[in-house]
Amino acid sequence: MYVTMDAIEQANQVLELARERDYKIATAESCTAGMISATLTEIPGASIAFDRGFATYSNEAKTEVLDVPAAMIEEFGAVSEEVARAMADGALNHSNADFAVAVTGIAGPGGGSDEKPVGLVHFAVSSRHYPQAHNKKIFAAMDRENVRAATVEHAMIMLIEAMTQKHFIATE
Repeated sequence: MYVTMDAIEQANQVLELARERDYKIATAESCTAGMISATLTEIPGASIAFDRGFATYSNEAKTEVLDVPAAMIEEFGAVSEEVARAMADGALNHSNADFAVAVTGIAGPGGGSDEKPVGLVHFAVSSRHYPQAHNKKIFAAMDRENVRAATVEHAMIMLIEAMTQKHFIATE
């Protein structure tokens, strides 16, 4: 697993904020298959704030574990705003978390199209305290490893934004 030192530092910040505010965190991951959870749990004492992670790589897992409607996946595709939002809600509903981050994307090298290119990732953060947030990024000209690493970093930033209600990145 490759993650940057920035991601580790951001994970530490996420956990510090969660500890200070007595928040719990959950993850719902498709294209990263648990890398966000693994990055958070690299930090000693993460169990104080990290509740659980869902690695829902297949469409069936998204439906069975997170209650993402199969019809939604069929209509919009697994890599879509709608599915990312449903994944975040599902992780929140199936955990004791206050915040859940979800990611679904195309890490490559194959699987992309003109409409949904390699490097496209949809992010969502659901919360028991604030409105849901969504962001779409295209990590162009990156290999699979770097798309996944960049996804982990961006997910951490979105969690920080959600917990502090400060917006560092323009969201769509």
